[in-house]
Amino acid sequence: MKHSVLTRYRVMAYVTGVLLVALTLAVIGKYVLDISGAGTATTVIGFAHGWLYVVYLVFAFDLCSKAKWPLGRMAWVLLAGTVPTAAFFVERRVTRELSGKVVAREPAEAVSA
Repeated sequence: MKHSVLTRYRVMAYVTGVLLVALTLAVIGKYVLDISGAGTATTVIGFAHGWLYVVYLVFAFDLCSKAKWPLGRMAWVLLAGTVPTAAFFVERRVTRELSGKVVAREPAEAVSA
């Protein structure tokens, strides 16, 4: 597994997580606090989160398939972008586990090339 696969997953996990937290706050502002302009924010942030979540799914699926994780674990990682703040915790756990494997494989790949 290449380092770039892990890096792009990490970036999209943070982007998805930040947008989901922002969307949650916008929804609270719109429906609970009745803040003017929160409806527009909800629409814009929701649209951005929706499309970028699709990109997150592609990168997360690629990472999980290259790590050869079982379907249950893959589902856990893929669904992390749907629960506010979950993406941050899942990303950290995935990075800790896979960063050692990425570092361990890179010198071997360089020697065989």
